[in-house]
Amino acid sequence: MTEQIGKVTLNLSHYGGEDLYSDGKVEDELLEIVQSCAETEYQRVIEERASWPVLYHLSPLRENIVDWIPMKADAKVLEIGSGCGAITGALSRKAGEVVCVDLSKKRSMINAHRHSACENVTIHVGNFKDIEPDLPADFDYIFLIGVFEYGQSYMGKEKPFEEFLSIVLKHLKKGGRAVIAIENKYGLKYFAGCKEDHLGTWFSGIENYADGGVVRTFSRNGLEKIFAACGVKKYHFYYPYPDYKFMTTLYSDTYLPGRGELSNNMRYFDRDRLLLFDERYAFDGIVEDGLFSVFSNSYEVIIGDDFEVKYTRYSNDRAPEYRIRTEIRRDKKGSATVRKYPLCEEAKEHIREMPVAYQNLLERYKGGNLEINKCELCEEDGKIWDSFEFLEGRLLAELLDECLKKDDIEGFHALFKQYVERTGYHQEFPVADFDLTFGNIVVRGDTWSVIDYEWTFGKAMDVKELAFRAVYCYLLEDKKRDKLNLGRILEELGITETEADYYREQEKEFQGFVTGKNKAMSEILGLLKRRAIQPVSVPDRVQIYEDKGSGFSEEESYFVYELYPNDREVDLELKVGGDVETFRIDPSMEPCVVRIDALTFNGKEVPVKNKKTFYTNGKLLKQTQDFVFPAADPNLYVKTAALDRREENMLHIKMQVAKLPADVAEDIAAAAKKLI
Repeated sequence: MTEQIGKVTLNLSHYGGEDLYSDGKVEDELLEIVQSCAETEYQRVIEERASWPVLYHLSPLRENIVDWIPMKADAKVLEIGSGCGAITGALSRKAGEVVCVDLSKKRSMINAHRHSACENVTIHVGNFKDIEPDLPADFDYIFLIGVFEYGQSYMGKEKPFEEFLSIVLKHLKKGGRAVIAIENKYGLKYFAGCKEDHLGTWFSGIENYADGGVVRTFSRNGLEKIFAACGVKKYHFYYPYPDYKFMTTLYSDTYLPGRGELSNNMRYFDRDRLLLFDERYAFDGIVEDGLFSVFSNSYEVIIGDDFEVKYTRYSNDRAPEYRIRTEIRRDKKGSATVRKYPLCEEAKEHIREMPVAYQNLLERYKGGNLEINKCELCEEDGKIWDSFEFLEGRLLAELLDECLKKDDIEGFHALFKQYVERTGYHQEFPVADFDLTFGNIVVRGDTWSVIDYEWTFGKAMDVKELAFRAVYCYLLEDKKRDKLNLGRILEELGITETEADYYREQEKEFQGFVTGKNKAMSEILGLLKRRAIQPVSVPDRVQIYEDKGSGFSEEESYFVYELYPNDREVDLELKVGGDVETFRIDPSMEPCVVRIDALTFNGKEVPVKNKKTFYTNGKLLKQTQDFVFPAADPNLYVKTAALDRREENMLHIKMQVAKLPADVAEDIAAAAKKLI
C-alpha cells in the first residue's frame, strides 16, 4: 500500500496504523509549516516562532553532517530514521536514489511534503525490524544520523547495538559505506554543564546511564568494541564541532583542531545549561595533550573506505550569495590542497570572484613582504570550486598569543609592527583585503602569507583601518587577550577615539552585510531565551521534603540545583506523587526574604494567603507575597491533600530569594504584623 505526496512515495506496507513515537502537537505545527511554506521561507519561520523543535527539524545547517560526503550521482542511499527529513533533501540532491525508513507516519508526511519535488525519494513507514527483510543489499551508503543510540528500541535483544549494526551492514553492497553520527557520552560539553541530549538530565552519560533507559551514547572506545564484535575492521572517525546536529566544522584524525580553534561552544539551543567552566580553555589543554578524540562532543564514523576530505568548515550562516564550504583534502601520496565550494547557486559568483581577488592582491603586494596564497578556479561535471595551496606554518594569531602568555608585550608589538608594515604596502592601491585578521596569515620564518581573502574590495583602504579591525576581532575572540593595552595600539596607529567608534560601527555594518537579512545562530539562541547558569550565582540549593502521612524525613528529602535564571530567582517544575499529603520547599539555608511570583498545582493557582492550602514558618509582609525568615531554616508548605490531587501531579513555583544578615531579618520580622 502506498501514498503519493508530490513526487515522493510513502510505502505503508508495514505501517500498523498508529504512530508509536510522537513529539505531539509540535509535529502538527511542522506539518503545517512544510505544507504552507517554501523551503526558502524556513529561516524566516525559525526566527519568528523561536522554537527549539522548529529550529532543530527545519534548519538547513542540519544538512552539514552529510553534505560534505563525496558521492557519485547514481549512488543508492538508505537513510534509517529519516524523521522529519532534516537530511533527506541533501541526500536527494547528492544521490540517484534515496530509500528512507521511519517509524512515524506523521514525521514521514512532514518529510514528504518538504521534499515533494524529489522524485528519487521513497519513504518506508513502520518498524525497521519489519521493513528490513524487504530491503535490498545493494546500497552504496547507509546513514544512521542520530539513530544508532536507539538500537535497543529497534532490536530489544541482549546485545541490541551489535545486532542492529550487523543487520544494517548486510544491506551494503561491496565497497559501500555506512555513516553513523552520534553524541559522545564523554563529550566535554556534558562535563561543562550541558544536559544529556535524550534524557534531559545532567551527567547521565558520564554516569554510564545508571538510572537505566533504552537510549545509549558511546565513547570512541565503546563504539570500537561494537565494531569489533560485528567484524568491522575498516572504519574512520571524524569529529563534528560543536556537535553533529549543527555542525560548523569537521575534523579528522588526519587534521585535528589547533589551540584556540574550539571557541564556538555556547550552542545550547534545546534547553538551559550550567556553566561549570570555560570549554574553550579546557579544549586548548585537551588539544595540546592529544585527547580531542576522547572528549569531542560528537562522532561521525565512516565504516568502509576513507575519503580524501580530512577537514571541512561551513560558512552557511550567511546571506545566500556568500554561503560556502571550505575543505582540506589529502590524497594517498600525502599531498594536501584547500578547496572552497559554493553551497547554493547564488554563491557561485562569490567563488568566481576569489581568483580575481588573488590576481589583484598579487599586483598590489608585488615587491612587498606579503605573499598571497595562489587561487585557481576549477570546473568539473557542472561543479565549480576554488583550489588553494595548503600552507604549513604558524598562524600569526598563535604567535601573538604566545607573546601575551609570556607577558612579552614588546614582542607582541614587534610582531604587530611587522603586520602593519607588510599589510600596509601600497595602501593607496585600489584593492584591499578587509579580512586581513591575524588568523588569516600563516608565518613560515620570514615569509608571511595571506591564506584567505574572500572579502577583497576594489578600493583603497588605510592600513590603520585594516589593522584596527584585526585587533578588534582578535580581542573579541578571547577574553584572555584583554591584557593587551588597546590605547597603545590606537596611539601607534594614530587612531582617535572618534575614528575607533566609526570603525566599530563599520564592523557591525559589515557583519550585517555578510549575514544579510538572516539572523546568525548566536542571535537565534537569544530568541530561544535559553539560560546559561553559573552555579556560583545560585542563592542556595533548594531542599524538598514530602509528607506521605508519617511526617517529613531528612533521609527521604532531596535537593534541586537547577533553573536559576539569575542570582536571586528560582523557577522549579516539581513532580508530586498522589500519595503526598504535604509538600515542603526549603528555599535557602540562611535567613532570607522570599517573594513568591507564581505557585501552581496542576496548573491551578495555590493562594499563598490561604492557610488551608499553604503555610510557612516565615512572616508575611503586609499587602505583598513577600515572606521574611529570621531563622536559618526557611520552610514553605503546600497542603496537596487539600488541592485537586491526582495520581501524578506537577507543582510549579517561581520565587525570588534574597539572603539577609540574621539581625536585619529579625528586625524585618518584628515589624511584620501578620504571621502565617
